[in-house]
Parts: sequence; structure tokens; C-alpha cells
Amino acid sequence: MGFKTFPPPGSPPGILQHPAGRLTFPSRLRLICYDGDTLEETMDATLGDLEGRRERPGVKWLHLMGLRDLTLLQDLGAYLGLHPLALEDVVEGRALVKVDDFTDYLFIVSRLVTDPGAYRDEQISLFLGRDYLFSIQESHDDYFGIIRERLQHGSGQIRSQGADYLAYALIDYLVDSWFPLLENFGEKLEELEDRLLSEPDSHLTQELQSLRRKMLRVRRLLWPVREVINNLLDQDSPLIRAHTRIYLRDCYDHVFQVIDLLENFRDMAGGLIEVYLSSLNNRLNQIMKVLAVIATIFIPLNFMASLYGMNFKTDVSPWNMPELSWYFGYPYALGLMATVAAGLVLFFKRKKWL
Repeated sequence: MGFKTFPPPGSPPGILQHPAGRLTFPSRLRLICYDGDTLEETMDATLGDLEGRRERPGVKWLHLMGLRDLTLLQDLGAYLGLHPLALEDVVEGRALVKVDDFTDYLFIVSRLVTDPGAYRDEQISLFLGRDYLFSIQESHDDYFGIIRERLQHGSGQIRSQGADYLAYALIDYLVDSWFPLLENFGEKLEELEDRLLSEPDSHLTQELQSLRRKMLRVRRLLWPVREVINNLLDQDSPLIRAHTRIYLRDCYDHVFQVIDLLENFRDMAGGLIEVYLSSLNNRLNQIMKVLAVIATIFIPLNFMASLYGMNFKTDVSPWNMPELSWYFGYPYALGLMATVAAGLVLFFKRKKWL
């Protein structure tokens, strides 16, 4: 294989190292401290900026973009008291979608659709504490700008709620990011269906199978997301208040809608494959029917041609093919063959076999 993403056997746990061959981005930390009345945002924040706001009331949102600086991640983890195994899952970027309860904080791993057209996604990691949310992404794309705008403008109730509501807002955004991907699936299926009805060819099955494989991968990612939100609802954790659980139930409904749409699209893709195979069988049957009709027409013609091609001697007996000595024998034979062929064609049309 041309790539390596797994550590060698026997590697010590909790050691932060980038998987070989994976592209990393420079680390940038954004710190947002807010409460119901005020909001303070710091770009390119450092651990010192976080320590200087230790006693500040309200919620602290740390958002780390890029994982090249592992020392910064380790320092933040040590400051917040995060487990090294959780940080290892963050750095590897291939952790299962899950939620782990570490008593003092919750570790949540989910996936974000970054490019619906190219079917690309990215791991998003969340550490939810009593008064902070530490979110981590691998790239520098500004995915959560809309959440920051809600905080800056004070729209809705996000400024007046705790860190658990902020975590819900991010999770809800992650779930909603799957809808454009499903719309892409639907448009692709409609395009393949139109092509299937107009000009079916062998390349359609390859595209349908490729699309079904992508849907299967999305399904493997979405089902754990459903379990994660269900665990957040069922866990008796003081980090998630009853008010936030109401919104998490709505988020759970969104996941159910996404999965239901995905299952419908998978059924449609399977149905299109069956339609394609049926159309191939129908075309084959039509071809076989035409060939059978042609063969049936030529059976009596072959009989007459072979009959007239036999070596008869008219001088031995007048019954030995008298048409051989007839002036119009050849046109007569051709006319007889044409009459028989036309009669068979009319007979097939009356029977609606043609």
C-alpha cells in the first residue's frame, strides 16, 4: 500500500504524533469569552491569554484550527486536564464517532461534511467542560463562522446559555452539514435515472455502484452520530442541563431524517440497478425475438432453395423438377420465396409478434 496511517505495533498509548503522509495545517487558536452581556474575542490566542481569563465569568470557547503544533495541543490539554488518549484520537483524525464521559468533561467526536460535491468530510473533536468548550478541526476553513455571528450579534439564546448549549449548536451544525451531501446524492440519482431511460450503457452500472459505495460510507458515519446524540440524551451528566436536552432531541430528529433520506436514496440506487438490468434483459429479448423471426422466415426459404438446388434430371422423368426446363422457373422460385416470406411477416404481425 502507498500510505501509512496506523502506528506501528507496540507503540505506547497517548503519544501524540502525526500519521505519516497526512497533510497538516499551522495551528491557530481562537478564544471567545462571553456571557449574557459581554463578548470578547481573541485571534491567535495563546495559553497565556486563556490563563489571564481564568476567573472571567461566563463561557470560554476555544477553537483550534490546524494540528501542526502538537506542543500547543499538549499544553492546552494539560491546562484543561484532558486525557492523553483523547488527544491521541484528535491527532490521528480517524477516531470513531463517539462520546466519552471523563466525569469532569465530555469528549465528543463527530464528522463534518466539508465538500458535498467531492464527498469529503473532516473530523471535529469537542471537549465539553462546565464553563468551556474546546473544539478542534484539522483544516483552516472557517466552518463555524455562523455560530460566531450568532454570538456576536446576541441572536437567539446562545449568549444567555452555558457551554452545553454552545456544544449543541456546533453538533446541530455538524448534523445539518449532511443535508447538502444528500441533496447531491438525489441530484446524481435523478441524472442517472434520466440517462438510464434515454440511453442505458454499461458505464451506468459503474457509476451507480460507486454512488452506492459512497452512500454506504456515509451510512457508516451517520449511524454512530445518532448513537452519540442518544448517549448525550441518556447520560445523567451534570454537564448537560435539562434545557439543552430538549434541543438535543430536536438534533436527534434531524439525524433520523438524514438517515431516512439516505436509506431512501440507497433503495433508489438499488432500484435503478434493477431497472438497468431489466432494460438490458428487455433489449436482449427484443434482439432475440427479431433474430428468431428472421430465422423462422428463412427456414422455409432455405428448404425451397435446397430443394431447387438438388440434381434432378428432367430427361429421365417429367416429374423430376419440371420447373428446371421451364422458361420462368427462376422468377417463379424467387416469387414463391418472396410470397412465403411476406405471408410469414403478415402472420407474425397479426399475432403481434412484431
